[in-house]
Amino acid sequence: MYILSTKAKFDSAHFLKDYDGKCANIHGHRWTVTVDVGSEELQQDGPFRGMVVDFSKLKDDLREETDRLDHTLIYEEGSLLPETLEAFEKQGFRSVAFKGRPTAENLAKHFFDFMKQKGYRVLKAGIFETPENMASYTE
Repeated sequence: MYILSTKAKFDSAHFLKDYDGKCANIHGHRWTVTVDVGSEELQQDGPFRGMVVDFSKLKDDLREETDRLDHTLIYEEGSLLPETLEAFEKQGFRSVAFKGRPTAENLAKHFFDFMKQKGYRVLKAGIFETPENMASYTE
């Protein structure tokens, strides 16, 4: 199997509702996302002959989602009061509702699913919350 890997970075904040610790408070991270995609075959014709996919397309597809999340507050649906969300909107702050807690584990699965929907055979997606701490998801 041929395996391609790429990564992208973004900055965002999150918090963990009902968590007993510091992460219950809004805090930010410089997230690093890694994605591994695979194929048994290489393209046989055209400008991408001998490739699984052009790296620039792979990077652009991943960056589509990291750019959407960059400099936002990622929050669990239902974890903020409607008045809070309204105030954020009035202030011009960007926020993204997330199904489930926005943990590193759930974000890894989110990126796995996102790239899978883009048509890739995703082998693994990972996300570094800090330079030392990473969560991964694979099927």
